[in-house]
Amino acid sequence: MVIKMIKVIMHGCNGKMGQTITGLIAADEEIEIVAGVDAFDDSRNTYPVFKSIELCNIEADAVIDFSSAPAVDGLLDYCVEKKMPCVLCTTGLSEGQLRKVEEASKETAILKSANMSLGINMFLKLLKEAAGVLAPAGFDIEIVEKHHNKKVDAPSGTALALADSINEELDNAYEYVYDRSGRRMQRPAKEIGLSAVRGGTIVGEHDVIFAGSDEVITFSHTAYSKAVFGKGAIEAAKFLAGKPAGRYDMSDVIG
Repeated sequence: MVIKMIKVIMHGCNGKMGQTITGLIAADEEIEIVAGVDAFDDSRNTYPVFKSIELCNIEADAVIDFSSAPAVDGLLDYCVEKKMPCVLCTTGLSEGQLRKVEEASKETAILKSANMSLGINMFLKLLKEAAGVLAPAGFDIEIVEKHHNKKVDAPSGTALALADSINEELDNAYEYVYDRSGRRMQRPAKEIGLSAVRGGTIVGEHDVIFAGSDEVITFSHTAYSKAVFGKGAIEAAKFLAGKPAGRYDMSDVIG
């Protein structure tokens, strides 16, 4: 049986994640990078690199994007024009850009996820099941996330995605609380507390605590390198190639 090699364009190829994915794909027999896009080119890459996506004239099955928010508008226009599936990993998009993502998904396949890790996305599924059993039994829910000292947003997008996954299972009846320093009251039952730790070079740690009467259950996920996000993006590209127009996320990849 002949396996079709998936051809991808790496958008943001010279960034840390772009180079991580370049290395991972070089060792993968099912996928190859046929072109890269980055405003800051150098000689590290074995594939041609274009300064903008509009200049890229190489055919591919999908785009993997780890670039910057200002570059996403041009990328979406390109993907719509070429009917090119896109794994969109860039964060910090504006409300206008998020609306543009939804519009683009009507014309081509777009996969966007708060976290590209396969482990985190399995984590999301497990938390739904746990919340459905434990919250009605009176367990309080707290989320603690830890990241490196250069991360500027808090709580992390992943922590919010974890909270959203739990809350969705609970009919969105829970309030999010980010700071209790100004509160002088007992903890209400229907709230999810989110706490952020910033320090050192922590890649990413997320603990979800279900605290009940006389027992505590903690679900944990730890990322030891950025490679976990690259591996997820690669699996997403394999999944997305050839898919019809629509909005996809990592839950579709893991099934």
